[in-house]
Amino acid sequence: MRKISCGVLIFLLVSVTSLLGQTAAKVTALRCGSLFDGRGDALRKNLVVVVEGDKIKEISDKVPVGAEVIDASRETCLPGLIDTHTHILLQGDITAADYDAQLLKQSPEYRTILATVNARRALEYGFTSIRDLETEGAGYADADVKKAINNGVIPGPRMQVATRALNVTGAYPLQGYAPNVTVPHGVQIVDGPDNARQAVREQISHGADWIKVYSDRSYRVREDGVLDDIPTFTMEELRAIVEEAHRERHKVASHAMALYGVHNSVEAGVDTIEHGNYIADEDLKTMAARGIFYVPTIFVGEYVAQGRAAEGAPVWVKMIQIHEDTFRRAMKAGVKIAFGTDAGGFDWKVDPAKEFSSMVKFGMTPGAGSALRDCDGGRTAWHAGFAGDD
Repeated sequence: MRKISCGVLIFLLVSVTSLLGQTAAKVTALRCGSLFDGRGDALRKNLVVVVEGDKIKEISDKVPVGAEVIDASRETCLPGLIDTHTHILLQGDITAADYDAQLLKQSPEYRTILATVNARRALEYGFTSIRDLETEGAGYADADVKKAINNGVIPGPRMQVATRALNVTGAYPLQGYAPNVTVPHGVQIVDGPDNARQAVREQISHGADWIKVYSDRSYRVREDGVLDDIPTFTMEELRAIVEEAHRERHKVASHAMALYGVHNSVEAGVDTIEHGNYIADEDLKTMAARGIFYVPTIFVGEYVAQGRAAEGAPVWVKMIQIHEDTFRRAMKAGVKIAFGTDAGGFDWKVDPAKEFSSMVKFGMTPGAGSALRDCDGGRTAWHAGFAGDD
């Protein structure tokens, strides 16, 4: 079997699956030289993936009579991947200027056009399901992209969307403009528990599968090495958001990078911690006990660190080592870890699968098969918890 990159192998199966979905009753046999199924380290040899219509029917060692055969006997096949943290409406934001330019100079309509390109890129990279965690000022455009994919208008992965996300006044870009200049914001601004509940209801009514909150900001490293922050929401506000979302059978993702943001989120009962560059040991224990998922998004932190340091925020370089220590402690504590990349935080021309090597570098089992198996937390999460109430 010739050696080719993991991305090409994934793309092969995604392309075949997309093609097969075009004919409902057709039976097609994909003959695989090797098959990785995520259930162990070893590759299974010389198997046939039998597809009936647009569904995988079985894995067999024989080609069914009358089936159309696609010969991938010199390739390795594997299931479509799941990315649990993306931003299809964002094109990379190393610096504040990068972010501001997109919100100020690109219309929501133009950004939505770019998002359709990114959705297709995600699929071609091998990601057949994504959880897109807010539009960064583009309203409910992610819900419309999801609808267009589901209706067969454009190609793309299965999507779950968080629409606008929530934060408090003065905590999220765009910031720093003259008080008399009205500028857009990358989130829906809410203050007070009643307004927070109302915003949750509004977002769900317009198609949000998840509610996302930004739970901290303004990071610094203390003398004891702890990554400190300023929490955004009060506990009363954060609990109101979580309670309202859960009452409506929706889950909550929390952008929480440091000490208080993570702690408050865990105490409020969120379902996933996004980024989690620093998590205290007690909060890791609580996450493990309650089944709160950790989505570390390692690669994006490395991607933006030098650029943000050059802008006057060297803490982003210091965060990398802190993040690695946290990741290793999370594994030791038995926290459920899901694969998520924050694609859109880095340029979509970069393959999000780079996150796999970042996770291995930070301590997951080495080797491509083991890495994919361990990162199968993302795949398990989608079906066992992330899928919500479809």
